[in-house]
Amino acid sequence: MTEMTDGVLHTLFRTEQGGHEQVVLCQDRATGLKAVIAIHSTALGPALGGTRFHAYASDEEAVLDALNLARGMSYKNALAGLDLGGGKAVIIGDPAVLKTEELLLAYGRFVDSLGGRYVTACDVGTYVADMDVVARETRWATGRSPENGGAGDSSVLTAFGVFQGMRASAQHLWGDPTLRGRKVAVAGVGKVGHHLVEHLLEDGAEVVITDVREESVRRILDKHPGKVTAAADTEALIRVEGLDIYAPCALGGALNDDTVHVLTAKVVCGAANNQLAHPGVEKDLADRGILYAPDYVVNAGGVIQVADELRGFDFDRCKAKAAQIFDTTLAIFARAKVDGIPPAAAADRIAEQRMAEARAARTA
Repeated sequence: MTEMTDGVLHTLFRTEQGGHEQVVLCQDRATGLKAVIAIHSTALGPALGGTRFHAYASDEEAVLDALNLARGMSYKNALAGLDLGGGKAVIIGDPAVLKTEELLLAYGRFVDSLGGRYVTACDVGTYVADMDVVARETRWATGRSPENGGAGDSSVLTAFGVFQGMRASAQHLWGDPTLRGRKVAVAGVGKVGHHLVEHLLEDGAEVVITDVREESVRRILDKHPGKVTAAADTEALIRVEGLDIYAPCALGGALNDDTVHVLTAKVVCGAANNQLAHPGVEKDLADRGILYAPDYVVNAGGVIQVADELRGFDFDRCKAKAAQIFDTTLAIFARAKVDGIPPAAAADRIAEQRMAEARAARTA
C-alpha cells in the first residue's frame, strides 16, 4: 500500500500529469465497493466525467487511470465549450461479477458526499440503467434513461462527434470532408464503435472492423453482409493495406511504440480515451506523416449530451453542438501548423488558455 501511495503522490504533486484538485478513495466493505473519484479541475465549473467499472491488474493502476482520465476530461470539456471542469471515477473489479444494485447505491452515496463538485455519467463497464440506480442516491448523476429524466445512451452522439472529427481530418488532409471511398478501420465496435460504423457506411466508406467480443463483430457483419470486413484482431487490423483512417474505439493505450511503426493508416481518429501510450507517441506519428486527431476533442459528443441533462435535455441542441467538433478539430490542426507543434499539443494550449482565463476571472 505504501508503494502505491508513493506512486500516486508522486504523480499528483511532482509531475505534469498531476495537479489534480482532489482524489477520493471510496470503500464499502458490505457491497465490495472499491472506487476512486478524481477531480482534476473545477476552473470552468463542476467536474463532469464518467464512471469506469473495470478489473484492473492492481489498485495503483486503477488510481493512475482515474487521474489520467480526469485530466483528459478537463481538456475535453474545455475544448467542447462546456462550462464544466474535469473529473473521472473508476470502480475496481469485474462488473460481471461484482456489480450489484447495492454496490451502485453505495457508490452513489460517495458521489453525493462531494456536494456537486463531481458529476458522474456512464463509461466503460457502466450503462444507463446503472446511472438510474446511482441517481437514487444523488442528483449528480447524468446519462440516465429518458424515463428517469435523462438523455439516454450517450454513445450515439459520441460516435457522431468522432465522425465529425474524421470529416475534419479528411478536409485537412485531402481537401474534402467526405469519407466516400476511404478505407476506415474501426478497432472496437461496442457501444460507440457500432454507431460509428453506421455513419461511415452511410457516407460511403469502406469499413474494416475488429473486436475482442466475437458477438459484436458478428452483429455488424450480419446487419451489413458484404459491406463490412473483419480482421482477426487489432494487430492484424492496423496492418491492413491501404488504410486511410484508423479509429481506436476500445480501451486506451492503443498507440504505442510498436503499433505506430506498423500502422498503415494516414489518419488516427477514434473514440477511445487516452489513445497515446506516452506523450512521445504523437511525435512518432508526426514523423511518419500520420495525422492525429486528439481523442478528447473528437470523442466529446457524449459529454456534450450528458452535460445537457443538467439544464434539461434537448437532443437537437446537443447534436448541433456536437457538430461543432468539425470546426474545433480544423482549428486545432490550423493552430498546430502555425505553432509548429503536434495537434494534441495545440489542443492542450487552447484548453489550458480557456481554463487559465476562467481562473483569472474568478480572482479578478
